[in-house]
Amino acid sequence: MKTRITELLGCEYPLIQGGMAWIAEHNLAAAVSNAGGVGLIAGGSAPIDYLREQIRLCKEKTDKPFGVNIMMMSPNADDLAQLCIDEKVAVVTTGAGNPGKYIPAWKEAGIKVIPVIPSVALAKRMERAGADAVVAEGTESGGHIGENTTMCLVPQVVDALEIPVIAAGGIGDGRGVAASFMLGAEGVQLGTRFLASEECQIHPTFKELVVKAKDTDSVVTGRYTGHPCRNIKTKFSKKLANGEKDGSLSPDEFEQITLGSLRKAVQDGNLDEGSFLCGAIAGMINDIKPCAEIVKEIMEQAEKLLKY
Repeated sequence: MKTRITELLGCEYPLIQGGMAWIAEHNLAAAVSNAGGVGLIAGGSAPIDYLREQIRLCKEKTDKPFGVNIMMMSPNADDLAQLCIDEKVAVVTTGAGNPGKYIPAWKEAGIKVIPVIPSVALAKRMERAGADAVVAEGTESGGHIGENTTMCLVPQVVDALEIPVIAAGGIGDGRGVAASFMLGAEGVQLGTRFLASEECQIHPTFKELVVKAKDTDSVVTGRYTGHPCRNIKTKFSKKLANGEKDGSLSPDEFEQITLGSLRKAVQDGNLDEGSFLCGAIAGMINDIKPCAEIVKEIMEQAEKLLKY
C-alpha cells in the first residue's frame, strides 16, 4: 500500500503508532517500525537525558524510521526540539500547541514534521508553517481530545489542504483504515490498539482493562478545566466525571488530584488514583498480540477491502 505517507516517511505501511505519554517508549516504537509502520517515542515532560537514551535504544532495536512526539505545552519543549535535531530523528509529531517556531530548524535538519490537529483552522496554519503532513485526530481518541469526530474532521481537513492527511481516532482494525482512506486520508495513526500489544510496557492491569472494555466503557473528563481527556471507566474516572458534573470538584481540585495520575495508571496499575487513558475503540480489542501481528492483520484486512 503506497501513498504519499509511505513515500514521505520511507515505511512499508502508511501507519503510525500514537505518541502516548508515559506509554510510547523505545520497545513499542521499535516493534511498530520493524513491523512496517512508524513507531513514536513520547516526549512528554520526561528528562532530556532519559529521552536521549530512549532514542538511542530505539536505534539499537531498529534500522527503520521512527519518530518522537513533542507536546508543545511541555516545559522542556525547547530542549526536546533541539534533541530531535541532535539525534537525527526521522519524524517529529506534535500536539497541544503550535510548533511553528521549531519547524524551520527541523526541516533544515531533514526531519519530517507532522502536527496533530483537531480542527481545519489549525491544519491550514500548520500547512502554511511548512508541515509535511498532519494527523487529523477525532474525539474518539484516547487522552487529550478535541470535539470533532474523525468521520467529520478528516474529509474537511483533506479538502482544505494540499499536504497529505493521516486519520486518527477510533481506528482499531482494517475496516477503520479502509474507511479513513475513503474519507481522503493517506495514512492512519493508532494508539489504543497498541496498548494491547506484547511490546507495550504498561502495567498488566492497564492491558486487562483495555481487553475487557465494552463499547460504553470510555468517559471524557476535564472539559471544564479546558483539557478534556478520554479514559477507561474506573472508580477514579467516574469520581472525576461526577465531581465535574455536580460541582463537588472545582477545576483546581480536579487538576490537583489528577496530577501524576497517568503515571500511576501506566506504571503502577493503580485503579484508585490512576487515569487509564484509552480510546473509544477499546471495545473492539479482545486480545494481546505482538505488534508485527497487529500491523499485518490490520493492513491485510484494509488492502482486501480497498482491493489493493
